[in-house]
Amino acid sequence: MPTDLPAARSGRSALEVARDAARAAGARVRERFRKPQTVTVKGRGNLLTETDLEIERFLHETIRAEFPDHALLSEETASTTDTAGWVWVIDPLDGTKNFASGIPYFCVNIALCHDGDPIVAATYDPNQDELFWAARGAGAWVNDAPARASTNATVLESVLGVDLGYDNERGRALLHLVLELFPGMQAVRISGSAALGLAYAATGRFDVFLHRYLFPWDLAAGILLVREAGGVITDHLGGPIDLRSQTVLAGGAGVHGDLLRLQREHGGEG
Repeated sequence: MPTDLPAARSGRSALEVARDAARAAGARVRERFRKPQTVTVKGRGNLLTETDLEIERFLHETIRAEFPDHALLSEETASTTDTAGWVWVIDPLDGTKNFASGIPYFCVNIALCHDGDPIVAATYDPNQDELFWAARGAGAWVNDAPARASTNATVLESVLGVDLGYDNERGRALLHLVLELFPGMQAVRISGSAALGLAYAATGRFDVFLHRYLFPWDLAAGILLVREAGGVITDHLGGPIDLRSQTVLAGGAGVHGDLLRLQREHGGEG
């Protein structure tokens, strides 16, 4: 357990708080899965359920009780928070469309950042009871097992994880790139949760993961998970990534570089 993490009022470390909060929130999400509830449509494929709001309130209350001086940045009720200083970045339910459709692929996503740099990450999949977690300098883990990004060298050897987001043009451009590359890979998976996609990239389940319409609560935990798992995470052109980046290319170093090369060759940079 890293010793340089902020301590909570209870005496626990920030990592312990993040992991415990993610598990507790995930248990609440799992209890409400496939149960009747109010759903609001924010846009094509973009839903808000009463579970999103309930879990976000729970996480805000849990973290404020332990770290009253830290800020909160979250999807539904605190999306404009500045990222300076200590900030908890929260997605109470990533994969809401899957959740509302009865598809068991969604997660709770929590990260603690300092001046925009992720320090602690916890991504919890309540359906599989898998907690993907990391602390800066301490590696990445799935429950109690170490996580490592893919060692594959080429796209041809690899499984590509892809998500399309809510921007029609960016989604279409990503589909066009996949079409240009197909069948030059082992498989393509469109999963419906950016946070789990990045967690899978950190574990090598996806050799590489691509997305072109993201928000801080999608990215924060995944940035740290992939880095601590020995992977590479950049924007879709290979440039530096931060909390405000809207695109991502993440995975093992070899396949990451090979995909950048293929993307340039096929004119898929847009």
